Amino acid sequence: MYLELNKALTEQDQQIKTETHRFAAEVLRPASMELDKMHDPADVIGEGSPLWDVLRQAYRIGYHNAHMASDLGGAGMSPLGRHIFMEEMGWGAADLAVSIGVTGMPFSFAAFGRNERMMAEIVTPFVEDKDARYVGCWAITEPQHGSDMLGVGTPAFKDPAAAASLRAVLDGDEYVINGQKSAWVSNGTIATHAACFLGLEPEKGQEGGGVAVIPLNLPGVTKGKPLNKLGQRALNQGEIFFDNVRIPKQYMLAQGPAYNYVIEATMAGANGFMGATFTGLARAAFEEGLAYAKQRFQGGKMIIEHQAVQLKLANMFINVEAARQLSRAASAYNSTTSPPAAQYSMASKVFCTQTAFMVASDALQLHGGYGLAKEMLIEKLFRDARASLIEDGTNDVMSLTAINKVIQTYMP
Repeated sequence: MYLELNKALTEQDQQIKTETHRFAAEVLRPASMELDKMHDPADVIGEGSPLWDVLRQAYRIGYHNAHMASDLGGAGMSPLGRHIFMEEMGWGAADLAVSIGVTGMPFSFAAFGRNERMMAEIVTPFVEDKDARYVGCWAITEPQHGSDMLGVGTPAFKDPAAAASLRAVLDGDEYVINGQKSAWVSNGTIATHAACFLGLEPEKGQEGGGVAVIPLNLPGVTKGKPLNKLGQRALNQGEIFFDNVRIPKQYMLAQGPAYNYVIEATMAGANGFMGATFTGLARAAFEEGLAYAKQRFQGGKMIIEHQAVQLKLANMFINVEAARQLSRAASAYNSTTSPPAAQYSMASKVFCTQTAFMVASDALQLHGGYGLAKEMLIEKLFRDARASLIEDGTNDVMSLTAINKVIQTYMP
């Protein structure tokens, strides 16, 4: 376990660290390794798959709604405790951490305002679920739109040519929804509900969007096949299609001027989650590299004794610690500040995922040829880290979106 530099950890924070690490080590990591080896992604989500056992265990200890309000069963974690929780989950298995992390998203949106109908029909069944019967997804990415849907504050965000393809039109007391979401929707083909980001006023570009909670058992909803991917193979992803799907007007939760704020807050939260989660993966990769260097004999001595190896490990260690501090600071600030400073969460996402990929690559290099073997954890960590440079907004676009906000707000 890493040295905790924050000496003000509360008893609750320490308990979160201990219990989440145990769950990550005993449940997440072995299941993720098993799921990763399945050739067909349909088997990952099939009946009897270890995925469902993992989700049931997570739901039964409240991890599915850990980030919700305390009176809705949330864990009531401090900002620091929340970061520790996400880092430990990412240390265990980033793919399953993302799956569990995103599952509560539509239900958290539905809880805003405590609308009686939404609470009864959507929120309460999820909160009380102990068997993973209700699974959420974040449906934002589209075949022709990806990271551009997250560029709030940039000129392109207002361009009508870049408006969302999935559209909702008000018809009396219902919205009618048509279009599709792309194969990159996390939990897409197993989800029962979606937090769906869509277009309402296409003449305003992405800025004319809205957010709806959509039950995915409604007439007109269909799903594609689960995506076959290089990394994060335990994370189910796939397309969702909407053909004249009707939802009650109350299920449209944000539109107009509120949409920009929702995107900003969502990006602050999602990028903060990515920063913490992939700090965990970076730490796991560093630990794998360090442990192997202490047991591999080469050149007449253990490779840990070679200065070139020590320098590589030093660089890995420094970057992991820097990732933790940046992601903690951004998460803590944005957990307690409204509106959030999303540029810091974006910076955290970019730095931490790049750190995860760099550290995993260096740790794999320390393993030599063994690092390429499919049974080695480091081989999986390397592939999982590579995916993180793209998911939740590519690092290039997130960097440009962040610096655009810095240019507008930073006063030298």
